[in-house]
Amino acid sequence: MADLLLELFSEEIPARMQAQGAKDLERLVIGALSDRGLLFEAAKAFSGPRRLTLAINGLPAKQPDVSEEKKGPRINAPEKAIEGFLRSAGVTLDQCEKRDDGKGEFYVAVISRKGRATAEVLAEILPETFAKLPWPKSMRFPGSPVRWVRPLHGIVCTLDGEVVPFEFAGVKSGDVTYGHRFLSQGPIEVRRFEDYEKKLHDAYVILDPARRKEIIWEDAKSQAFVHGLEPIADEGLLEEVAGLAEWPVVLTGKIEDQFMDVPAEILQTSMRTHQKYFSTKDSTGKLANRFIVVANMVAQDGGKEIIAGNERVLRARLSDAKFFWDQDRQTKLADRVNALKGIVFHAKLGTQYERVERIEALAGEIAEKIGADVAKAKRAARLCKADLTSGVVGEFPELQGVMGRYYALHDGEDAEVADAVRDHYKPLGPSDAVPTSLVSVAVALADKLDQLICFLAARERPTGSGDPYALRRAALGMIRIVLGTEARVPINALALEVYRVLLDVWGRNYLARYRMTDGESIPGAFTDFHPNEKYSGVDAVWARAIRGDLVLADPATIGGADWIFDPLLTPEKLCEEVILFLADRLKVALREKGTRHDLIDAIFSLGGEDDIVRLVARVEALQTFLKSDDGANLLTAYKRSANILKAEEKKDKAIYSGDPDPEAFVLPEEKALFVELATASELIRAEVGRERFVEAMGVMARLRKPVDAFFDKVTVNDKDPALRKNRLLLLSRLRATLHLVADFSKIEG
Repeated sequence: MADLLLELFSEEIPARMQAQGAKDLERLVIGALSDRGLLFEAAKAFSGPRRLTLAINGLPAKQPDVSEEKKGPRINAPEKAIEGFLRSAGVTLDQCEKRDDGKGEFYVAVISRKGRATAEVLAEILPETFAKLPWPKSMRFPGSPVRWVRPLHGIVCTLDGEVVPFEFAGVKSGDVTYGHRFLSQGPIEVRRFEDYEKKLHDAYVILDPARRKEIIWEDAKSQAFVHGLEPIADEGLLEEVAGLAEWPVVLTGKIEDQFMDVPAEILQTSMRTHQKYFSTKDSTGKLANRFIVVANMVAQDGGKEIIAGNERVLRARLSDAKFFWDQDRQTKLADRVNALKGIVFHAKLGTQYERVERIEALAGEIAEKIGADVAKAKRAARLCKADLTSGVVGEFPELQGVMGRYYALHDGEDAEVADAVRDHYKPLGPSDAVPTSLVSVAVALADKLDQLICFLAARERPTGSGDPYALRRAALGMIRIVLGTEARVPINALALEVYRVLLDVWGRNYLARYRMTDGESIPGAFTDFHPNEKYSGVDAVWARAIRGDLVLADPATIGGADWIFDPLLTPEKLCEEVILFLADRLKVALREKGTRHDLIDAIFSLGGEDDIVRLVARVEALQTFLKSDDGANLLTAYKRSANILKAEEKKDKAIYSGDPDPEAFVLPEEKALFVELATASELIRAEVGRERFVEAMGVMARLRKPVDAFFDKVTVNDKDPALRKNRLLLLSRLRATLHLVADFSKIEG
């Protein structure tokens, strides 16, 4: 068995691309080897600033020999058909066997191929594999069609210590690599992975990125401990700096006192974003005046000059941040709201100012529903986007909301209002906390619901894996907030209100002319369009649009706004889309809890359910019920009833619905089932109306015995047509009763 050592040595690869590049290299090479029958024992890939490395152990010296048979045409087939078969199989007629399958003789080509040497196969597949690496961004090599992430300087490829010769992007493979750019000199000859890793280490290169991360973090903790501090954990930054240094050296610098009155978030973001520094904190959790920098150099003076240089650069960075902070506080946050009129939220959805007006109205409605302070919720919504016009957020967009809270507190706003300004963006991801204050909850839900409704109305739905407007994240955020706080939010009513406002905005901003289907041009304002219409203003325009009376004029005359009114998107249809979109995200959110997605569909398909808290309670009660014997048997009975009804309705070309005639029943089992269904229907309606879903399932459980007895003793398809019809209507009543809780046809199993 042989071992493969492969290294691609280049100019500095961006840190964010290194880990995935190594994974892709391993995946593609292993796939190509497997396709050619070359199996192995183990493989491991490594990444660094200037190299991708792959080590594979236990490769065979050659491919296995292959023998296969290929069936051909009948011996009496046309000559051209036989010639085509021989060409495709790469054999002559003399090399073929004749077989008989009982229907006549046919040709069989027995193809035997000797396995090629592994080195020969590698020389063929590796250049093809390198060209397939899917870099997010790549460069074209001069005079070559090859694209790669950065200029390639060397390729190491040895199999069992011997060079595998090939060429890629004008670079020939060999057994020579190079160490650290500054701390080592001259080429390094390598043969196997063991001496390769050791020689690189001697040349100040730590090959394994996990080891580099470990060194950086342990040294950072040691350096901070000297000052009685600890570094602030930041996995993303740790990953990045490990990709910037082949020989990481951790040093500690000091932040000047003049900057320590700047909010900690500004300092931390500035150091992380621009300088790749780790921040530190004291024993109380407060940001400390020390930063940790990772150098890629061993300095003779112990790093004093490196620290001094980084402190000078940081001083300039923080001076800018402090300037913005001081300048921003000279203008009240409330006075910044009007400036949002100059910031376009989306070409189809107006400005940020118009969005704030919608969020303010929504936040007030939601606050009233969940018991929050309405005035505070509306005030927070009014201010929630104002910090977008500040200098700090212009420099550090990731601080939006955070800076709004600081400015609100500086202006003397209520603490709950300030917290809501900060928290309305939450949760930003699955690991982020949800807001807990009811005022913050109201504003956060309003922000996400407006985002969801507006983009769905504007026909900007996510497609595949693409979600440019983060609608999936907004929906998941809404669901997490609602389930975490049990906020009762009537989504349908709120969606209708947002859409009404949207129609008004769209109309007033973009529509200048209409023409009716007869070609009559109607210029003027909305209120002048149709004085005899029973609706007024934008409602009249919308009513006529969905009737089909109203079509847009030439889009060129109204700024190309041919997307504004979609006659197919009625307000009711929009609400349905919003609910279905949330349902899809709810399945994702509940999957980790073990909730079945088909049960969510079973509740949603009944329609009219737009309260997420109530929906989840119904789903959980239904799931518990179906796990019981009564639930499982009742589901089986439902499926049996549905199948009988479906078959008989198809045969009779009729729909069986309505009430059966109790006087027409003959057997005691069908009479008993009718009585139980009548009683259960009223009880289930009452329990569902009171949101006592567990109790509603208990009522359904009592149907098991009469249903089982009915199917044991009663023949549905009786010879008497009247009796048969009455029994089919009874099964229809059973189906309708169960549908009071959920659409059992959506339930699997």
